[in-house]
Amino acid sequence: MEGGSNDLLQHPRRNLGNRYRSQARKFAKLASLDESRFDDNISWAEQSARQAILYDFTEEDNWRCLADIKVILGDAAGLSSVLEDVFLILGRDPEQVDQLTGIDFLKLGLELLEAAFARDPLNPDIWWERINSKEVKTDSLESFVVRCGRLDFRDQRANIIFGRRIERIRDSGQIDLFIALARNLLAHRPQNHELWMELGRLYERRNEAEEAWICYDHVQNLRPHQTPRDDFMQRLHSRMDGADKQQWTKPPVSKRQEFLDQMVVLAGRVSEPGLDYVADDTTKEVINKDEQKLIRLIQQSSFSEAFFVARRLVASGEEWALEYLEQAKQGLD
Repeated sequence: MEGGSNDLLQHPRRNLGNRYRSQARKFAKLASLDESRFDDNISWAEQSARQAILYDFTEEDNWRCLADIKVILGDAAGLSSVLEDVFLILGRDPEQVDQLTGIDFLKLGLELLEAAFARDPLNPDIWWERINSKEVKTDSLESFVVRCGRLDFRDQRANIIFGRRIERIRDSGQIDLFIALARNLLAHRPQNHELWMELGRLYERRNEAEEAWICYDHVQNLRPHQTPRDDFMQRLHSRMDGADKQQWTKPPVSKRQEFLDQMVVLAGRVSEPGLDYVADDTTKEVINKDEQKLIRLIQQSSFSEAFFVARRLVASGEEWALEYLEQAKQGLD
C-alpha cells in the first residue's frame, strides 16, 4: 500500500514550517500598519499560518501564530477549530475536550492553548524533561501510561507525536514498556509501517524471531515494494550452517493468531460506539459469524479492529477475508 501525498504532508518538515510562520507574521504586521490593505494582508497571513502547521504541526509557535491571527480577525469559531485540532493531535483527551464547552474563545482561547502546551509539550525532549522533573507533581510516567489507555491515536499526527514520546521511553532502557505502548499506537493506526518496522527490529535484537517476523510481515503487507520479512528470513538462514542445523520457519498460524488476537482487543478499545448491525439487500449473504463481524465493523468505521480481524483470518487461511482486509485499509486511509 503506497503512502499518498497526505502521508507525506503529515510528516513534519521544520524548515518549511518556519518559513511559512515567518511569512505569516510579516503579513500580520503589514496588516496592522496599513488599514487600506488590511483584508488582503491578514488573508495572506492566515493562509501562511495554515501552511506552517501543515508542514510542521509539531512546532507550538506555528499553532500560536494561527491562533493570534484568529484573535485579530475576531474569529471565535476559527479559534475553536484550532484548539480542537490541537487536542486531536494530543490524543483527544476527554479532560481537555471538555474545556471547549461554553467558553469565550476570543477571551480565553489563547490562555487555553498555552495551558494545553504547558501540560502536553509537542517537543518530545521538553515532554520527557517534564515527565522526569521532580518539580512537576501533576505528571509522571505512570500517569502518562494510564492516560494512553484512554487517548485516541487514530489521527496520523497524534501517532507521530506519541511515537516520538515513546522513543524517549525506549532510549531510557524501558524496552518492555515501549513495546506495550507501541502496540497500543499500532492498534489505533495499524498502517504505521515505520513503527511496525521499528518494533520488528527491536524484537529481532532481542532474538524474539517469531514476533519480529510478524512485525516485518505487517510492513511487507502494507508496503509490498519493501521486503523486510523476506530479508529477515534470509538473515536467519544465513546464520544457519551445517547440515544438521534445522532451518527456521515462519511462526505457526496459532502464534500469528495469538498476536493478532491481542491487537484486536487493543483496537476494540477505540472502536466507534456500537451500532446495531442491520443487513441490507445490497450486501452479499453473510456466510459466517466472522464475516458478519467484519461487515459490522466496517459499517461502523471501526477500521482498525476490522484490519486485525481480517489479518487474523487471512493468516489462518481464510482467503475470502482479503476483500475485507482491503476495505479496512481503504477506510484507514
